Amino acid sequence: MAKLTIGIIKVLSVQMSDIFVWYYRSMQNYILFICLFLVSLNVAFGQSKPNKSAFAYKLKNPIELDGELNELIWQDTAGWNTDFMQYFPSDTSRAKVQTRIKIVYDDVAIYIAAKMENKGPRKYVSTSLRRDYRGEANDGITFVFDTFNDKTSAFQFGINPYGVQREGLVSNGGQVGEDLSLAWDNKWYAKAMILEDSWQVEAVIPLSTLRFKDGGNAWNVNFYRIDSDQGERSTWAPIPRNFSIISLAFNRKLLFEEPLEKKSANISLIPYVAGRTQRNYIDGTQEKPTPAVGGDAKIGLGPALNLDLTFNPDFSQVEVDAQVTNLDRFELFFPERRQFFLENGDLFASFGHPSARPFFSRRIGIARDENTGQNIQNKIIYGARISGKITDDWRIGMMNMQTATDESAGISGKNFSVMAVQKKVFARSNIGIIFVDRESMTPENPDNFFDPSASNKLLGLEYNLASANNKWTGKTFYHRTFEQDNGENPGVFNAFINYDDLHWSWSVSYLDIGESYNPLVGYAPRTDFKRLNPEISYVFFPKSRIINRHEPKIEYELKWNEELGSTDQDLTLSYKVQFQSLASSAFYYQNRYIYLFRDFDPTRTGGEPLLAGSSYRNDFIGYKFQTNPRKALNISVNGEVGEYFTGNRVSFASEMGLRLGYFANISMNFTYNRIRLPAPQEDADLYLIGPRFDLTFTKSLFWTTFIQYNNQIDNLNINTRLQWRFAPVSDFFLVYTDNYYPSDFMPKQRSLVLKLNYWLNL
Repeated sequence: MAKLTIGIIKVLSVQMSDIFVWYYRSMQNYILFICLFLVSLNVAFGQSKPNKSAFAYKLKNPIELDGELNELIWQDTAGWNTDFMQYFPSDTSRAKVQTRIKIVYDDVAIYIAAKMENKGPRKYVSTSLRRDYRGEANDGITFVFDTFNDKTSAFQFGINPYGVQREGLVSNGGQVGEDLSLAWDNKWYAKAMILEDSWQVEAVIPLSTLRFKDGGNAWNVNFYRIDSDQGERSTWAPIPRNFSIISLAFNRKLLFEEPLEKKSANISLIPYVAGRTQRNYIDGTQEKPTPAVGGDAKIGLGPALNLDLTFNPDFSQVEVDAQVTNLDRFELFFPERRQFFLENGDLFASFGHPSARPFFSRRIGIARDENTGQNIQNKIIYGARISGKITDDWRIGMMNMQTATDESAGISGKNFSVMAVQKKVFARSNIGIIFVDRESMTPENPDNFFDPSASNKLLGLEYNLASANNKWTGKTFYHRTFEQDNGENPGVFNAFINYDDLHWSWSVSYLDIGESYNPLVGYAPRTDFKRLNPEISYVFFPKSRIINRHEPKIEYELKWNEELGSTDQDLTLSYKVQFQSLASSAFYYQNRYIYLFRDFDPTRTGGEPLLAGSSYRNDFIGYKFQTNPRKALNISVNGEVGEYFTGNRVSFASEMGLRLGYFANISMNFTYNRIRLPAPQEDADLYLIGPRFDLTFTKSLFWTTFIQYNNQIDNLNINTRLQWRFAPVSDFFLVYTDNYYPSDFMPKQRSLVLKLNYWLNL
């Protein structure tokens, strides 16, 4: 293990001294600005006022996990955490239906009891029996543990009245819903019981599942409940309703009776066996049934640091990406869902800006097949990652991965190395450094294993602001890429500040991406521009039985560069309404200016392109509407109508979902774009149709079928997946994927995969 760690550090340290010299010279023009930015933000971020705490008793007698809550420790009235406050529809009163939660522990696990009261007998909403349910329609109770007391990251565990579990990771302070990832899996156990006028839960979370400071006596904690009958969301630690319900800024203390120590081994092995066969009708090639063996290992290097290892990983069980109609000039972004990259994934992925990410894990082991629009695997030989806390204030992550050479696809093997370090400052802010290195193999050259002309490195420094009361958030960073031919200005600079209170919300962002900035292991769909993006909104909370809140907003985006001047302008005026029923609607007007610096086909169907150097100013309006998600039949629609380059466009998209109890979810995604352009450009009618059938026979047997017809890329995709969870976090998968030409149903590609994996704790 020590040799492995040293090896990773050696790979990460290649040419670091020269890079730091270049880096300093590149960013010296920004140092004064960054310092002023930090000083201006270091205002009264005083600590939050003390709140009442939860108390965890040391368990003396064993607990039987049955959901009955008949043990003496649960019968004792002391230690229950009550007085939940409303988060929705209001945040100024006690919850209409109250909840009580109690926590105890021993040397092996955390034990939780929860009692959720009702107004009387009732039915509960569960969208399915599949693990990792999500959405405000579901009844459920959720436990949030910030084990390092930094109020920026946390573990989350939830369960609904039917005993369906979910677990996830919260990052970036839980500022927005996307900061919760439910793709993370781990072992924990829970039972739920439905009573006449309440439901209750008993849960066991092994300490080996969590990362925490050894010998500590306090965590930060919160609990929140969603109740579909009252349309109410409530929290134990009150959260202002202008912030996300997963916000960690308002967590309270959980005090342990005795210091917490992790005495059990923290080693998990996750081996798999798989078989695959596939045929490519376009190339006329066929892969015979091919067996594969590999797996992952998770090794605790102490209670707070984790070593993840993977050998010959297979991600065929990951659900297929939902296709979209691409009318943009640039590459689309698809999120990471592979298990190996998820724990502490925010440590690597949170660096940068949505338009300038220094590291994007989907660059590793995934290539896109433009014939089908699907992402396909580029084999990963091995991977190793160390991540976690080394002190209360220091967080570190190191990763090294090697992909295989695929001569048939013209792909050379590559080695990826990443190092990220974060230091906590002030109440919830941090300073971070990231280093990324991608090397391409040249096995035919024994004197030089890596091709120096294909080397790509990146070094970045960031400051992330998060005030104690969550009203002020922001970021400033400078990143630079290093290649054999760096070109001019290979750096990117960003400064962002955001303010939120109950009514006002405003932000200003400035981004400067150099023309030679080239993060090959990141995501930067466009370079050589500067961007200014201010926005402001005001939220009204009327006293109404129908409307919960409504919000006007104005946003402006300007992009330019020194050679061309202004290349993009967007002025957006919008009005959003949130109803008490959880339905919502929004209307907006947008004025857009676009300068084309390369030829561009507005339909992306191979038609006559608009010429580089031309510019266009368009006006259009749009709307969005979402019905009550608690209903068995729910619909969301959105659309736009107005000018589009030299012509006009009508766009309509909808998703209709039908829930048959918790047994079946049937949905239909439909997108239509009607584009009319004068000659010599071509008109287009673009359709994307995607029915989806999700059947949950039991809490361990699931079948999902996803069909996608996309005439923009002339493809019909069918993906069907059978999953049997025969043991906790252990599954058997049968996955069949087919791609056709829609006009005559001639096949393009076809594959069948069987996979069996087992999670073993040592």
